[in-house]
Amino acid sequence: MLKRFSLPHALICLAPITVLATALALPMAASAAVVQVGQTKTPLTAPACPKGTSTSSCKIVLERTTAIQTKSDGVSSPTVVKQNGWIVAFTVGLSRLSTNAKTVHSLLHGLDTAYGGVPQLALTVLKPGAKNTYTVAAQSGNYHLIPFLGQVLTEPLSLPPNFSAFTALPVKAGDVLALTVPTWAPILSYNLSGSQFAYAQSRTQNCSTAAASQTAQTKVGSSTQYGCAYTGTRVQYSATEVTNVAYPKHYNH
Repeated sequence: MLKRFSLPHALICLAPITVLATALALPMAASAAVVQVGQTKTPLTAPACPKGTSTSSCKIVLERTTAIQTKSDGVSSPTVVKQNGWIVAFTVGLSRLSTNAKTVHSLLHGLDTAYGGVPQLALTVLKPGAKNTYTVAAQSGNYHLIPFLGQVLTEPLSLPPNFSAFTALPVKAGDVLALTVPTWAPILSYNLSGSQFAYAQSRTQNCSTAAASQTAQTKVGSSTQYGCAYTGTRVQYSATEVTNVAYPKHYNH
């Protein structure tokens, strides 16, 4: 003989089954995060010479080196990667150099001649080692900067100069993001708080003057010591990372 259930009792019995069916039908909440590596509370900006500083005394240009921002807004190691993922874009602040077109033309010619070519840079992924030694794990192509002077530029990591292929850089937790400047680039803001901002260059000698020869890390696998440290200065860059989403240990298939 079939036993009849009252309506409330039947609903109570069916409720767990309904909840289970709904849970199975809904996808698990797992998605990649988009992270700005190197961005702190102060937005990136196009550097400018401090008021009252002559063009010849202005120190906004980084020359023939690779640079790591070691402190921004009091945050130590702001360009250290926290999660495995892929770097898909970078942002950099580029000085206008001058509001006078003739002065800009003269500066471009002088800097190109002094440092071996037009302004350009690459984003570099470094693996840290002992005694401030870093090894290049990955690097983007070189981006030419003249068309973008005076801007805060965000570029996807597509291969220059044709930008026809997407070339995201793989990163792992603990990697450090740096900017490599094989010639020169106007990307330094200085006269900032010495306790809040600092960066380091990929060289160990004559730190008070521009590099007399090439010190930039331009080859994957190369290692060098970052022995020149500068307080009160910000290298105006950050990078966009899309983090990995690992497969769950157990899933329905």
